[in-house]
Amino acid sequence: MYLAALNVKGFRRVEELNLRFRPGLNVLVGPNNVGKTAVVDGLRALLTTAEEGALRVDAYDLHASSGHAATEITFHYVFRDLTLDEEADFLPALKPMSTATGAPDKYEAHLWVRYSPNGTTGRIRPKRWCGDHEENSITTEMLEDLRAIYLPPLRDPASGLKPSRSSQLARLIDRLASDSEKKELVKLLKEFEEKLEVEKPVAKTQSAIETRHVAMLGSTLKQVLKIGLTPPEFQRLAARLALAVEGLDIEQNGLGYNNLIYMAVVLSELALNPDAAYKALIVEEPEAHLHPQLQVVLLDHLQAIEAPVQGQKPVQIFVTSHSPHFASAAKLDSLTCLYQGEGKTGAFFPREATFLPKKKEKLQRYLDVTRADLFFARRLILVEGAAERFLVDAMAAKMGIRLREHSVTILSTEGLNFDCFAPLFGSSAIPIRVAILTDADVPGYPAPGATPAMSAAAKAIAKLANTHIKAYFAARTLEYDLALLPTNQAQMLIALADIHPGIAADLKVKVDAATATDKPRELFRGMFDRGPTVGNVKKGEFAQALAAVIADPAVSFTTPTYIAEALAYVTAP
Repeated sequence: MYLAALNVKGFRRVEELNLRFRPGLNVLVGPNNVGKTAVVDGLRALLTTAEEGALRVDAYDLHASSGHAATEITFHYVFRDLTLDEEADFLPALKPMSTATGAPDKYEAHLWVRYSPNGTTGRIRPKRWCGDHEENSITTEMLEDLRAIYLPPLRDPASGLKPSRSSQLARLIDRLASDSEKKELVKLLKEFEEKLEVEKPVAKTQSAIETRHVAMLGSTLKQVLKIGLTPPEFQRLAARLALAVEGLDIEQNGLGYNNLIYMAVVLSELALNPDAAYKALIVEEPEAHLHPQLQVVLLDHLQAIEAPVQGQKPVQIFVTSHSPHFASAAKLDSLTCLYQGEGKTGAFFPREATFLPKKKEKLQRYLDVTRADLFFARRLILVEGAAERFLVDAMAAKMGIRLREHSVTILSTEGLNFDCFAPLFGSSAIPIRVAILTDADVPGYPAPGATPAMSAAAKAIAKLANTHIKAYFAARTLEYDLALLPTNQAQMLIALADIHPGIAADLKVKVDAATATDKPRELFRGMFDRGPTVGNVKKGEFAQALAAVIADPAVSFTTPTYIAEALAYVTAP
C-alpha cells in the first residue's frame, strides 16, 4: 500500500491543499515560506509516533485568513494498492475507488485526523477516525501498521546512532538477527563473562568491594555482589553497540556523511520491517549538510530504491527541498511543485502536464542546476541564450528595476525550446507570471517602428501564450533591436572595442558614414552578419561586454520596447 493523496485544511499558511503522491520517491520543491513544512507536518500527524517525533499543534497553527482564524485543522489521507491482508486490517477505513481513479472493484483506505480546541480547556486536541463516519476510530492496530521515520532539518544524526535501546542501529540489528543467531550471541557473551570473572583485575576488584560491603552491613544484611557484563541478553547487547567510521567515533565524523549513514540505517530498518503494512521515510531539507555532489548521490540512491530488492518491502519517501541541485537531479515524475498563487498555497505535478511528443524527455535533460531555479521562482523570464540573460538583467538594472527584489528569475532555454517549459505554467499548472523573450527571426532589416512579419518558429512560440505566459518579440533579433535605437549605437561600439578593437575601429568608420536609416543595419552586419569568409562576433561575449558598459550610471542606454513591456509584466503587483 502507499499514500496516494493528502488533503490539508486550515493549517498554518494553507487554507486548503490537495496533494497527490506516487509510490516510491516524492520530492516537494518550492520557494521559501510556501508551505513545505506544513505538508511534512501533515504527514507526521498520522504517520509518526511520539518516539519518532509526533506532531504537536497549538492555536498558532490554525490558518488565519482576512484576520479570522480557522476553527479546526483537518488532514485526510487516502491509501491505495492494498493487498487482501491489508484490506482486512483496514476494513473500517475502506471505500470503493471511483471509476475516475481505478477499477470499481478496488478499494482505498481513508483516514482522518482533525485538530480542534477542547471545549473546556481550549487546548488543541486531535481526533482520529477512518472511513465515512467519525465514530469509526483509527485503531491501535491500524496505527501500528503505519510506520514512518521523520528526519528534521539541521538534525544531528549522531544522536540516533549512539548506543541505546531505541537507537536505529539497535532496531536494525534486532530486525536482521534470527532467534537462533540471537541465542548464539548470548552464548558468546556468557562464555566471555566466565573468562572475565577469573581475570586478576576483575577478581581483585570484586574482592575489595565485597570486603567493604560486608564490613558495612555485616554477614546478615550483606548481598551477593558480582562484577561482570550486564545481564547477557540480546536486547542489552544491541543497545550497547556503536557505529565507528574508519576507526573513529561517529561524533568525530562530519555532519553530512553522518546524515547519509543515518539514512542508510533507517532505510534498511524500514525495508526489513515485516510487521508494518506501510512504511515511509520523511526527510526535510536533506541538502542542509550535503555539498552538491553528495546531494545528487543521495537523490540517485533514493530514486534507485523505488523498486525494492528481494526480501525487502517498498518504502515511500517524502523529501522537501529548496536546492536547485536536488531538483535538477530529480525525475520530473517525482516532483511536487508548491507555489503561492493569488494568496493561496497550491500544488502542481509535472507528471500530469501535457507535453508535445518527446518534449518532456527534452526538458528532463535540460534541467541542470540553473534551469531548476524555475521550481523556486515567483516570476520568470525565459530567454533564448546566455546573451539575452546577461543583457536583460543589465537593462532592468539600468531602468531601476531590481529583479531579485521582485523575485524574478531569468532562465535560458538554450534556443527555441520554450515549448518544453510552457506546460509547467498557467492557471492549471504553476500560476506565476512568465515572459518569453525571443526573436521574430525574419529575413532582412526592418526599419525602426516597422511591424515585421513573424517566422514560423515565432508564430509557434506565440501560441504558447496563456493566462500567465506572454510572449514578446524582437523585430529581428535582440542585437538588431538594440542597434535600432540611436542612443545605443555608440555604447555597442564601445563594448565591441573591449573585445575586438580592430573590428570596432573599422566598423565605427562605416557606421559614422552611414545615414541614420542605414546605421542599424551596418552596425548589426559588422558584428553578426559578416559573411562566410570571416567569423562573426560571439553574441555571449559581446553581451557581457555591453552589460559592463551600460552598468556605468553615466552612460545613456535605451531598452527596446518589447523588453521594457516584458519587464513591466513580470514586475507588476
